[in-house]
Amino acid sequence: MSAALNDLLADLTRRMDGAIESLRRDLSGLRSGRASPNLLEPVRVEAYGSEVPLSQVGSIAVPEARMLTVSVWDRTVVGAVERAIRDSGLGLNPSTDGQTVRVPIPALTEERRNELARAAARYTENGKISVRGVRRDGMEQTKALEKKSEISQDDMKTWTDAIQKLTDQYIKKVDDIFADKEREIKQV
Repeated sequence: MSAALNDLLADLTRRMDGAIESLRRDLSGLRSGRASPNLLEPVRVEAYGSEVPLSQVGSIAVPEARMLTVSVWDRTVVGAVERAIRDSGLGLNPSTDGQTVRVPIPALTEERRNELARAAARYTENGKISVRGVRRDGMEQTKALEKKSEISQDDMKTWTDAIQKLTDQYIKKVDDIFADKEREIKQV
């Protein structure tokens, strides 16, 4: 393989990795039946005269499969943390124990599981679209080089095959990530 092809594949790989990371971030926001610190990531707490992320006022731990605890560093914001979690729209009902806020994670209903699985499928499709968009860019760059006679038709075939092989690997990664998340969501 030529250095130019290696450079192109490295760029496409970097961009496809970005699509995979974006998908992982999106899917981590979907609540499964299991407790995860990521679940409380969107929660913002009214503290010190402004809204701050929950992670800036306490540490989040997972002591049990269906329980999160937030160890609040400043006793004066414990009530605000509890209120922020309750009002977050996540359907959580926290309770306070000193400077610790306990957040039991309720079991998901079958209907909610199916909703989450559909949302995960939408995120997955967007991930595939991103990967295919990167492939399209790579193919267009290859065609432009061939048109300018910088690479031969044989090289173009080699390059397009390499790009397609890379794309297939990333589409499989996207499918595997979705399968794992779907399994996690459907687990009772």
